[in-house]
Amino acid sequence: MRRSSGRLFSISAGWIKCPARRPAPWLFKGNRVINRRGFLAAVPGVLAAASVHAQEAEPTPDRTATGYKHSDMQYGPSHPFSFDALTEEARARAGKAYVPPYRPAPEITAKIDYDAHGKIRFKPEYALFADQPHTYPVTFFHLGQYFQKKVVMNVVADGQAREILYSPNYFDMPADSVARGLPSDSGFAGFRLQESRSRKDWKTQDWTAFLGASYFRAIGALNQYGLSARGAAVDVAAPTPEEFPDFTAFYIESAGTEADPVKIWAMLDSPSLSGAFSFAISRTDGVVMDIEARLFIRKPIYRLGLAPLTSMFWFAEYNRPQMMDWRPEVHDSDGLALWTGKGERIWRPLNNPDRVMVSSFQDVNPKGFGLLQRDRNPDDYLDGVNYDRRPSLWVEPLSGWGDGAIQLVEIPTDDEIHDNIVAFWVPKHPVQPGQSFTLKYRLHWLAEEPYPATQFAHVVATRIGRGGEPGKPRPRNVTKFVVDFDGGPLLSMNNESNLTANIWTSRGTISRSFVEPIPRTQRWRADFDLTADFSEPAELRLFLHQGDRALSETWTFQYLPPRR
Repeated sequence: MRRSSGRLFSISAGWIKCPARRPAPWLFKGNRVINRRGFLAAVPGVLAAASVHAQEAEPTPDRTATGYKHSDMQYGPSHPFSFDALTEEARARAGKAYVPPYRPAPEITAKIDYDAHGKIRFKPEYALFADQPHTYPVTFFHLGQYFQKKVVMNVVADGQAREILYSPNYFDMPADSVARGLPSDSGFAGFRLQESRSRKDWKTQDWTAFLGASYFRAIGALNQYGLSARGAAVDVAAPTPEEFPDFTAFYIESAGTEADPVKIWAMLDSPSLSGAFSFAISRTDGVVMDIEARLFIRKPIYRLGLAPLTSMFWFAEYNRPQMMDWRPEVHDSDGLALWTGKGERIWRPLNNPDRVMVSSFQDVNPKGFGLLQRDRNPDDYLDGVNYDRRPSLWVEPLSGWGDGAIQLVEIPTDDEIHDNIVAFWVPKHPVQPGQSFTLKYRLHWLAEEPYPATQFAHVVATRIGRGGEPGKPRPRNVTKFVVDFDGGPLLSMNNESNLTANIWTSRGTISRSFVEPIPRTQRWRADFDLTADFSEPAELRLFLHQGDRALSETWTFQYLPPRR
């Protein structure tokens, strides 16, 4: 009994010529990595500081333009702006040679290291829209060793845009900070949206941030940052080095009221493509972003990842190496969830493999996918960085995406500072110069997926151990898998319900399978052994059923036998 055609799921796996790990998106410059937890403590949401203020004269307010109600910042001249005009600019760029973003005084920004950058804090009194009640002020990130490229910031009102001009006086920084030597046209590295001006804590609490290449993040319903999204992924796990497109310019329009979305437009550029993005970002129980991406291809791309998500998975209850770390689990996300075009629900627990792995879930017009953090028990992490509160991120297509695949890339890591998980949509046909793509989708930054399949039980735990018959010597090539399910129709089941598990493997032999209720709970457990007399990865699939009735989502797992 198989629930879907063989076309839905395929895999390519093995050694791939790409870096063994990737730096976390907020921490990287080239291949250099800094401490992930320390950086997050120093940057997002910590605006108040006792540092010495800049000694130069304060910026002169520009209040000459009508239609602007902004803080005392300096602006460039106004010019007409529209998303269609930005799109045409992106199209024109794609037809020309790539020009890298401006890097002001790299000999200075290279010296603004982790410690120096942590001492440079934006002054909330200069926040964009800070003088407008019931809306969301905008604050800005300074350039530094890990963010050396200028990102042009513009404010939009009444169809006109004006550049926000950089000044060191917008920032608290020590009097002897090396950043004071930057030129006046240096610009900013990124920005973040603060909580509503109507909240007393708005100066210290942000909820969305754009920083580094085309990466951006938002807090979920549990008020915690975690995984990231980005504009586009180019050649992840490809034979050639990965390319990181940049958001080179942003255009920001006030939300007006708390109930309205913040509107943001962005220019994306890289050696392989150019593009225009539109964001409508709403502060809900978590954060919801409506996105339209218009991409134009400059040169052939081996693997174009659309609507990409990036996260970290080190270990969980099923793959924790002995003596690796004192905590039971460490991850920002613990699984990939899929809602296929045919309606099947799939849960794929994440892996930290010993080689780069690429899994491809072929589909037509998927209904959604996401990297989720399902384990919300703080006792499973025992850590002060709130892994149990990290957001889940769900991608909802708002238009038909056609034929392609959701691909999952898992990269080996030996620490939590590396973002080693990437998931994205890949078009079916090769990507060539002159092509264009328009993609509309919605990102849900929440605690759980936004459209749960309540008619099906969902996976709540995966565990792996040595298989074989209890009380007898355990054979080395037999592995036991235990999968726990909860919710849906299982809530009304009992010992007489006659539940069975449909199990399939691409390699090896399944034995000793059974399904049983878990005592003192309403959960059920599927248990089976896999005899693995092979060295290549095996794909496993399992779901619960009662006769012809499917009772659960489909659990899939990629098992990599230990290297011999």
